[in-house]
This record gives sequence, C-alpha cells and structure tokens, in this order.
Amino acid sequence: MLRDGASAQYGSDAIAGVINFGLKKINEGGAFEAFAGEYFEGDGFTTQYSAQVGLPLTSRGFATLTVEWREADDTSRSVQREDAAEAIAAGYPDVPSPAQIWGSPKVDDDVKFVANLGISGDTVDFYLFGNYATRDVDGGFYYREPTGRSGVYTNDGGQTLLVGDLTGAGGCPTIALRDADGNLVPYGTVSGQVAALPANCFTFLSTLPGGFTPRFAGQLEDFSVVAGAKGLLGDSWHWDVSATYGRNDIDFIIYNTVNASLGPDQPANLYFRPGGNTQTEKGFNVDVGRDFEVGFSEGPLRLALGAEWREESFEVSEGDAPSTAIGPLTEQGFALGSNGFNGFSPRTAGTFDRTNWAVYVDVESQLTEQFLLAAAVRHEDFEDFGGTTNGKLTARYDFSDTFALRGAVNTGFRAPTPGQANISQISTVFGGTALQDIATLPPTNPIAELKGARPLTPEESRNLSLGLVWDSGDWLVTLDAYRIELEDRIALSTSFDLTDAERAALVASGNPEAASISSVTYFGNAFDTTTTGVDLVASLDTAHFGGKTTYSLAVNWNRTEVDAWDPDFIDEARVYKLEESLPKTKGYFSINHARDVFRANLRLGYYGSWYEDHLDSGVVLAEDGGLPIHEGSKVIVDAEVGWEFDSGLYVNVGAQNLFDETPDKNPWGAPVAGAAYPVHSPYGFNGGFYYARVGWKF
Repeated sequence: MLRDGASAQYGSDAIAGVINFGLKKINEGGAFEAFAGEYFEGDGFTTQYSAQVGLPLTSRGFATLTVEWREADDTSRSVQREDAAEAIAAGYPDVPSPAQIWGSPKVDDDVKFVANLGISGDTVDFYLFGNYATRDVDGGFYYREPTGRSGVYTNDGGQTLLVGDLTGAGGCPTIALRDADGNLVPYGTVSGQVAALPANCFTFLSTLPGGFTPRFAGQLEDFSVVAGAKGLLGDSWHWDVSATYGRNDIDFIIYNTVNASLGPDQPANLYFRPGGNTQTEKGFNVDVGRDFEVGFSEGPLRLALGAEWREESFEVSEGDAPSTAIGPLTEQGFALGSNGFNGFSPRTAGTFDRTNWAVYVDVESQLTEQFLLAAAVRHEDFEDFGGTTNGKLTARYDFSDTFALRGAVNTGFRAPTPGQANISQISTVFGGTALQDIATLPPTNPIAELKGARPLTPEESRNLSLGLVWDSGDWLVTLDAYRIELEDRIALSTSFDLTDAERAALVASGNPEAASISSVTYFGNAFDTTTTGVDLVASLDTAHFGGKTTYSLAVNWNRTEVDAWDPDFIDEARVYKLEESLPKTKGYFSINHARDVFRANLRLGYYGSWYEDHLDSGVVLAEDGGLPIHEGSKVIVDAEVGWEFDSGLYVNVGAQNLFDETPDKNPWGAPVAGAAYPVHSPYGFNGGFYYARVGWKF
C-alpha cells in the first residue's frame, strides 16, 4: 500500500493512497469453497459458493478464472416507533410491527467473476484481466405514519386529514385526526367519516389505513477490463502500454409506496422504477523506465515516465412515468413523484462527460548504502477544472541492518466527480423533527444557486510523514506519524428551506418539481481540515505452542480538526460531527497459529469512543432539539479454528464478534425512527455472526 505521495504518481483518485493487489496466476489446479453463516439473532443467513481454476493458455500462458455466488437475508435491529404504537392504540389497522426496519439489506444473486490471463513472448508479454459483478439489494425506508406524513395523509402537522377533490365538484369535508388535547381521534371515528366522503373526495387513509413503509432496492452491475502489453526496448528501456474500460450501473426500484399526486391512480403493486445512474471510465496509459548508472550514487538512478488519457462519463437515466409524474392533486398539496425517492425526470436525465490527460516523472536512487532518495512530479489537466501539478519527496536512512528512519512530504488533489457536479434527485430524509422531501441538486442549478451554490473546485492536500522501521527477522515494527492538511473539501451542504414564494417563483420559471420540495442541498467546497495521527504496526513470528505462531498488532490514533468552514454552507453541529464521529483510537491484536493440520486465529479489535448525530438531526445538544449519542470504547473479539489436510480438504468454523457486542441502546429509538442502536457504529450493530466454511484445493 502506498499512502505518501500517491497523487503525484497516480492522480486524483489516489489522494488517500493506493493498494497494489496481486492477482493470482495459475495455469493448473484450483479450489472450491462453500460458506454459510448467520447472526446470533437468528437472521441474516448467508450462503456463498466460490470456485477458482487455472488453465494453460498455450504453452507459455495462463488463464486464472474465479467465480463467486452469494445470497444474504436481511436483518432487523428495530423497535416499534412511538407514532406507530400511538396509531395502533387508536385502532388504526395494518400498522407494521416494527413499522420501520433498521438493519442490513437483503442481497440476492450476488455474482462475481474475475479473469486473469497472460501470455509470455520472447520480447513482449501480453496481459488481460477484468471482472464482472451483479447483485440485487433490497432494504427498508422511513415509515409513513397515517396520521402525520405530510403530502400524503396531512399537511398541517397531523391535525386534519389531507383530502383531495378528484373532479373539482367540491364538497370534501374536513376530517380531524387529533382532538383539542392533541390526542389521536380513534380510528373508528375517522374511518366512519372517510367512508362517508363523497365519491369525488379521496384520501390515502381509505387505501393504506396503517401507513406504509417503502422498500428501496437496486439492481447493480459492475464491469471492468484492462488489456495491455509490456516488454523491453533494446537492453535497457522497459515499457508498458495498457487500455482500461470500466462501467458501474445501478437501476433503482422503490415499491410499497405511492405517488401521492396521482391519487387513486397508482401503478400495479405500488411499484416504481425511478431510473438509475451509470459511471463509465475509459483510459489509456503508457509507461516507460530504465536504470542509469551515475557516478554520484551507490546504486543506479531509476527513472520512470508516463502519460495517461482518461474519459469519465456519468449518466442519469430517466425514471418511469409514475415515478416522475406531477399528478392532478399536486396543486392540492399532495406530494409528487414516487414517495421516498422521486424518479429522475426528463429534465434532469442526461449524460455528463469529462476528459483529462496527465504526465508524470519518477526518479529514485540509492545515494549511499544507507540513504535512499526518491521524487515524483505529476501534471494533470481536466477540461472542466484546468490543470494541477503535484509532487512528492521521500527518503529512507538505514542506520543498521535492523533500524531505519523514513519520511515523506508531498501534495495531492482530488477532482470533483461528474456525479457530484451533476446529480439531481429528490429524496426523503429525516429533517431533525420530521421527514422532509429534500432535493440534492447540481451546484449550477438555479434552485441551488438561489441558496448560494458555486461551481465545484478540486480538493487539495499537503502531507508530511515521519517514521521508524525495525526489522530483526522475527520482529517487524513500524511507527509512523503524519499530518494531512486538506483544503476545499467537498461535502453535501446542510439543507436550505424554501419559502412558499421561492417555490412559486421556481415553478413559474420552469422548475415544476419545486412544488413539493421542502428544502435543497448541494455539493460544495465546504471546509478545510487538518488530520494528525500515528500508526504503530508490529508482528512477531515464533514457534510457540508446538507450531508456527504469529502475533500481530496494529494501532492507529488520529485527530481531525476543522480549520475553516463556510457558516452559510455547514453549521457548528456538522463541524462537531466531522471532528468527533469516528474513534480517535483504533487497533487490533491477533494471534495466528498453525500446527500440523490444525489452524487457529484469534483477533481482538479495539474501538475508542465516538459520537453520532442520530439521523443527522443537525443539532449537538438534546435540549436544543438534537439527537446526540456519545458511545464509549468497545473490544470486539473474532475467533476461528480449522483443519487443512494433505488431500487439499479444509474446514473452518468461527465467529465474528464472538461475544455479541453491540452499541448501547439508542435513546432516540422509539421516539424517532425505531432504530434499536446507533446506526453509524464503526463496528456495526448486528451483533455476533457465526459461520463455517468447507473447501478443497486441487
């Protein structure tokens, strides 16, 4: 893994570093494995089958093929919401229990295929590798209570029922949902009045009397391929030429919901297809390099040069007609579009492209037997953001065969993605006190510009690191300190409320979707941060317990401080969340043991205290209307034992989170949205998971 100066060598995507994955290369044999597991709670049952085979590709090549199939049931860590319980107590039928599901989504037909092919010639090697993956994901959404959901059941905070006039004949009476004391009117009373409504009067209480909880699903497909050739030019220059293509596609589905503005004219099975997003990337790379013998260094001067061209495309696919329709009841206060996630309208659908090119140079030399020095510079030019030049300087000094000092200083950048610059979507989120329809808009959209949006610019970073390395053979210890300064970080803004006058003006100017928008948000260059931290990694190989036993320790401490922010873009609650939401200290200690056919692994993970602004309420203090949660530290234990036989057969059984640790109970669970635990726990909230795997290597 390369963290220091990765942007100077690999560009925008490498601002956080790069990981070098070594693809397996085999031309014979293979493996098969079956896996099954379930959470201690008795849900989330998961099955997975994988296989790998190596085949010869002519006498000088290989084809390594890997396939995996997986399915996982959903989980629920929910409690009944107070508003749902209140509706049940008032006699409302068909209220789900629990009304809202918090947990892992259901995953079906999760299929992955990876191919790695290569042929070695006399002077040129050819390679091709790629992957294809697809899966269906289905999860729960926010519950729409029959006595309070605006734009569907009411528009005055749940005091009276929202009743639509389908024909304009009039005569639709007012039906109270709460009495003078604020208590729910019994359903028997309300339903009688609903049944007596004139034929031209419509309310969703007649078709969905218990409210409804939308299900949000996605059909995902991912494909990428890299093809290239590499070899030697003459006796000294090595070269590598490659082309890449990648495509990630998601089609959204939302069902068990309504387009309220359509009244009773809903699609079959309350099923909507809101459209989708597709990200496509094409690239072409040329890399060359050679070693030069120079008189001023102990070793050769290693030179690498390269050039890259890249095209990114972000496509927004139009949703079906019911998901985008502005129905006849819109002007009467009924929400338009598929409730929960509006379809992408023809106005917002489209394809947004960007190209860029880059060149880089990288030099490295062992100046003395003890001192290594390396430097890199990369210039990149984007058609929409212009050019940027970044560099790094890194050094290592070996005091002895076992002890070394290393350090680096570098700059980096990350260009805004076409998706961040062009996404346009209306979705339902928790707005601190109630559900709101919030529009996420491009910064160049007139509605966003009305609230202060500006075109995006790249993020920029300055990094400094210094570390120690001790390698005695059995012991390997590294200790690194770092400081990362990030400017113009891109984030989603806080939501800006729209006034009735602003909504009316926007609709009149050709933005009809503004009719049901409560507020807007957009991506922007929001703030600057400084992150300081220390990484400690150590491992020890021993012959303890009659076999090979390896002890490993990894500890990270870091702190992020927000140095500057735009108070018109984010607020102090957001700043506090940025600084406090993640544990400042994390680490793990593991023991891996192998003796004859027996294998065992024990891992202890430590997570320091952390903070959650529950459901992004946007307020730090509970007395000010916020939903703060402060969690203490926790130790998570994973354990596995297994047997690997000479025949190639192996069996493993184990448990993740062996002692079924979860965060403390959510103090806002029942009063707000029904989550039993804080939903942003760094170690999850599903609890323990036990599993078994059986495989055969041949």
